[in-house]
Amino acid sequence: MSEPKNGTKSLLAINNYFYRRGGAEAVFFDHMKMFGDIGWEVVPFAMQHEDNAPSPWADYFASEIEYGRRTSPLRKVVQAASVIYSREAQRSIGRLIEKVRPSIAHAHNVYHHLSPAIFSTLKSAGIPVVMTAHDLKLACPSYKMLRHGVVCEECRGGHVYNVLRHRCIKGELPLSAVVLAETVVHRALGLYRNRVDRIVVPSKFYVEKLVEWGWPREQMVHVPNFVDVDDYSDQWTEGDYFVFAGRLAPEKGLATLIRAAASSRQRLVIAGTGPEEAALRQLAGETGADVTFAGYLSGHALHRLIGESRALVLPSEWYENAPISVLEAYALGRPVIGASIGGIPEMIVEGETGMTARAGDASDLARTLAKMAALPPAARAAMGSSGRNWIAKEFSAAAYRRRTLDLYAMLGAA
Repeated sequence: MSEPKNGTKSLLAINNYFYRRGGAEAVFFDHMKMFGDIGWEVVPFAMQHEDNAPSPWADYFASEIEYGRRTSPLRKVVQAASVIYSREAQRSIGRLIEKVRPSIAHAHNVYHHLSPAIFSTLKSAGIPVVMTAHDLKLACPSYKMLRHGVVCEECRGGHVYNVLRHRCIKGELPLSAVVLAETVVHRALGLYRNRVDRIVVPSKFYVEKLVEWGWPREQMVHVPNFVDVDDYSDQWTEGDYFVFAGRLAPEKGLATLIRAAASSRQRLVIAGTGPEEAALRQLAGETGADVTFAGYLSGHALHRLIGESRALVLPSEWYENAPISVLEAYALGRPVIGASIGGIPEMIVEGETGMTARAGDASDLARTLAKMAALPPAARAAMGSSGRNWIAKEFSAAAYRRRTLDLYAMLGAA
């Protein structure tokens, strides 16, 4: 192996996908850019995919695994084996670390595709390994602690057979069986527990939940997500609506939000697409709610929609980790109404940066919407300003960089 030139520190950044697919990928790419900007050599490792961003390291990426595509029975067997333990990913990352000896490896989402088998390869090479827990996969085989739209913790205490019993993976027996086998093998080999030096956890809630499920507290480090407020304007003229922005999925609590908007007679704009869109449109019609479905928005259009709202509403009904959408709303100078579940409450200072409502309770959310709407615009602006000032200190890029560098230094890599 060759060390980086001239003593430059080298970061091996690992994630299943190499394009901005979701929240985990946003953190992955922002993390890479941050360390590249401070002079580190950044080397990515991911899965080959047609949507990937270009990379000079793409020849080292592992083969693609995509469950939603048609393939032969033999290929399905090969993919199932790779989900459980990918020797091909091990070989690929082995070639990569022979080319560039990384100072540290920082993984994001690797399960189901790259597989945590790569951690054994990194550990054998003496490379410190950090992984960010973007979800609850370390505890729950299906990663969300959610079953049929309701929070579920039946696998706690090692009862992971429930993932097969309840067909938790897309309602399908074969996929659920693969994930059960994956969980059993990974735990038996200690691929996460014994091959990962530290687990970065963005929310305090997730730290406590993982401890409840048997993970050692000393293995975890709380490092909140970040946004750079300088990338966001807070100069907006407030409109007459509340806004939700995100995927239209059952666990997001949108049916509760539409009912709350109807009973509180508040105008609502929903930005995003997803499997629940048709049902939500029907519900809006049935309840008489004043709801506008804006479709998928990004960039300035999304910023403007949020910036001109009365508040961003996050009515989740599952264990959210640390939603970046909350930080983005504050950066845009708007308050947040969030459900009291998961990591959301720790991101809201009640009455100062926003308000909370009971998760899944339409009447309580309606009361909170009405309470926020009754405030003078200046009061809502003051909440948004407080939120922006708060994240500029505690959830900034500088704070994230400092905490991460401290972690790397503790592991001998900075």
